[in-house]
Amino acid sequence: MSTFSVTLPSGAAWTPTFVQSINEDKCIGCGRCFKVCPRGVLELVGLDEDGERVHVDLDGDDDEEYEKKVMTIAHGEQCIGCTACAKICPKKCYTHAAAQV
Repeated sequence: MSTFSVTLPSGAAWTPTFVQSINEDKCIGCGRCFKVCPRGVLELVGLDEDGERVHVDLDGDDDEEYEKKVMTIAHGEQCIGCTACAKICPKKCYTHAAAQV
C-alpha cells in the first residue's frame, strides 16, 4: 500500500494528513479548531462527571449539565487533510495520518 498524495501546480508532491483522533484529556474546549475547520468535521460536546458525553447548547446556558467541554470528530469523512485544526490548537491535541490507497 502507498499513501495518497497530490501533485501541486508547482510540481511538488503534497501528502495530506487527515484527522484521526483528539486527546480529550488535553483538550480545553476552546473552540478554535471548530472555528477554523472549513468542512464541519468537528463538534463541541460536554463531559459530565462520569465522563459521558452531553450535548452542548452553543446558544444557551447549560453549563450545569457537564464538567468540561471537549472537541470531538463528528464527520471525519469530510476532512480534507489541511491540518488547520492542529495548527491552531494551543494544547496540541490532534493526531493526523496520511490515507492509505
